[in-house]
Order: sequence, then C-alpha cells, then structure tokens
Amino acid sequence: MKKKTLYKLMGSIVFLSTILFGAIYYLGLQYKVEKMAAVVDQNGPPIFTQLIHGDFSNPLDKPMDAARIGEFLYVTDTNHKQVQVFDLSGTSVFRFGKQGESEGQFMFPYGISGDKNEKVYVADLYTGKISIFDSKGKFLKHFEEQDKKNKVIEAPAGLRIIDEKLYVTDIKKSKLFVFTLDGKKEMEIATGANPEDKLAAPNAVALDEENIYVSDSGNQRVIKYDLKGKYVATINGSKDGKGNSIFVNPRGVGVDNRGILYVVNNLASSVSGFDSEGTRVFEFGSMGEENEQFYLPNGLSIDQNGTIYITDTVNQRIAVYH
Repeated sequence: MKKKTLYKLMGSIVFLSTILFGAIYYLGLQYKVEKMAAVVDQNGPPIFTQLIHGDFSNPLDKPMDAARIGEFLYVTDTNHKQVQVFDLSGTSVFRFGKQGESEGQFMFPYGISGDKNEKVYVADLYTGKISIFDSKGKFLKHFEEQDKKNKVIEAPAGLRIIDEKLYVTDIKKSKLFVFTLDGKKEMEIATGANPEDKLAAPNAVALDEENIYVSDSGNQRVIKYDLKGKYVATINGSKDGKGNSIFVNPRGVGVDNRGILYVVNNLASSVSGFDSEGTRVFEFGSMGEENEQFYLPNGLSIDQNGTIYITDTVNQRIAVYH
C-alpha cells in the first residue's frame, strides 16, 4: 500500500473516531442532564427499588405497618401474630411474638414505631394493648397510661413516636391521642373543622415539623392539624377539601423531606402525593401483582433517609421506594 493511501486511510479512521466519541460524549451528557433533571424534580413521584417478602419458610402474611428502627425494618406480620425484622437489604433477620393475650403476644398487631433508644412499640387493635420490646424482640412491658382510673386507649391502630411523644389513633374511639412516653395524656383530637365534624375510624398518623396528619378513613379524607391540635385543612384531592374525595378508605400517611404528603388509597390500590397546599402532584400504583402495583396497601412509613416503605397486604410484601 502506498504511503499516500495509508495516510488517507489513517486520517479517515481518526475522523470517524472523533465523530463517534463526540456522539458518545453528547449522548452521555444528555443522559446526565436528563438524570439530573429527574433528581431535582421537587414534585415527582419516588422511584421503586425492591420488594420484601420474608423468607421462604415464613413469608409475610397480611403485613399492616412497617417502621425503620435503628438499622432494621420492623413489620407487623398480622396473620402470623408476630413482628418480622429485616435488614435494610430486605433479608429476614429474626421475628418475635405469637398468638395470645399475654406478655409478648398479639391478636392483631397493627401500628409499629420506635423511640430514640430503639425500643419497639406495637399496637394491638384487638386487645387494646401497646407492647414495648427491646430492639432484639424481648418483651419489656405494656405501655401504661398514668391516669389508670380513666384509661382512654381501646383499639389502637396507627402509631408513631416523634420527639418523645406517642401519637396513636383509636379506631373505636374515633380519636387521636397524644401521650408522653411515661403515659401522661397531653392531647386528644376527635373533630375536624368544627365540633360537629367528627372523625370516623381514624387509621394512621404522621408528622412533619409543623403539622399532624390523620387519615380519617371513615370520612374518606386526611385532616391536617398544627402541633397543638388546631385544625388547619382537609385534604381529599378536591380544591380546599370541599369537593368529592378521590380516596376510597385512606390508610397510611407520611411526609418526605420535600414536604410531600403521601396517602395510601387502600381500595384503589394506589398512593397519592400532595404538596403543602394540599394539591395532588402525583399518583402511583394500580391493582395487581407486578412491581409498582398493589393489592389493598395499608401502612406507609418514611425513614430518616427518605426511603418509603409501603405494606402491600394481599400481595404479602413490602414495597420500597426512594
């Protein structure tokens, strides 16, 4: 081959390589830009990451609520009358509890939460008890109200511990109770916008820095209060919460670090997100068995890293989002 021809061939290779690498760089840059745009979407839905079923020998059966406590995820495994514990990769670590009404036993374990010392609080809807365990599942005691002559908890459901206070919804009493962790009742909430606007079977509770959110399941809405229990707003997917509700049996609620309120729409098998003004900004999920589908989801909790855990009761699993 003549040198002149060889030089032309080499030049063509260099030219084509330059075009090729330029195209790769451009496409990569575009991908990064698009990815960055997705990350900074302040009103976008979360991203699905994994499903947690439990191990083969003891899969979850009607998980009702979940809470990250320390470095583990604790799940009320209601039909098995126990709590299952997973590491953050979704691997089953241990379980505790069995059917009964004695210490360390359950009849219908429902809400679950943890305090700063990683003690685990479990509400039993049927027995009316809130059991307290250490992080390894050893029973410590039952939560005791200070006013023993006028106990108020009858059917505890949703349960959250924030700033050394216990927030618990009561299905039968149709109230939200707030206690100190040593059992002193500080507040109870039974109404929405006015004294005649009664709660009906409130199910779950969540907080952000300024507000309390209660899923008022029987009234197909979420009620927003300030931290002193004063009514702020009704959220149901309509303008100002005054129109027809989009909810059909709202259950779990939670607020992420963007201030987005998540509400589990149980009978619609979906989850809706609302901004601070109560406007719906996204919805995800539908009825089914595939990834990103649900079948009667119930509980929802958000950990300190923004990871979202949704209990998918009929599908017998936990859906994890970031």
